Amino acid sequence: MAYTKSTEFNLEQQEVAQLAKVLSHPARVAILQHLAQVKTCISGDISNALPLSRTTVSQHLQELKNAGLIQGEIDGLTVCYCINQEKFDAATQSLGNFLNNIQSSCSSCGC
Repeated sequence: MAYTKSTEFNLEQQEVAQLAKVLSHPARVAILQHLAQVKTCISGDISNALPLSRTTVSQHLQELKNAGLIQGEIDGLTVCYCINQEKFDAATQSLGNFLNNIQSSCSSCGC
């Protein structure tokens, strides 16, 4: 088993890094934008809106769901996905704080 030093970073740093990792793929960004537009969606409908196969969309949906940014409800043979507003708000706050802190620090050092 490989040792990772990520535990040596504070919780905020780990959280921002995890969010950045989840948002690092353009398909996931596109899925979030699509869900925000339609408010709710069925998995098959998402693959119709993106240039990706259903399998690929499903894998990206799973990553977003594992991060808590989306939630899904089983409705018969389909899963209806939507943005998890509470988690999304927390992610927005976390990323915003991080970026604002960097910007403030950079402004005061003359970068």
